[in-house]
Amino acid sequence: MAVRGHETPLNSADKHLAAAVRAACMKAAREGYEAAALSGLCHAGAMEASLDAMQRLDLEAVAREAGSSGSKTKD
Repeated sequence: MAVRGHETPLNSADKHLAAAVRAACMKAAREGYEAAALSGLCHAGAMEASLDAMQRLDLEAVAREAGSSGSKTKD
């Protein structure tokens, strides 16, 4: 985590990648939680399932997708 006041500015491609990773994590967490809750797990169990879903994300695939749909311009 960046320390406030010491952040390194991101170029637009890095911002796009970071946004894609965040969106993929949130989607995986929601879907993992929902599937676990529907299968009868309690809140704590469903939260663990949502975290596991984020850990199983294929980050290379997320990065490839972000690269193919993102801006190729340099800042």
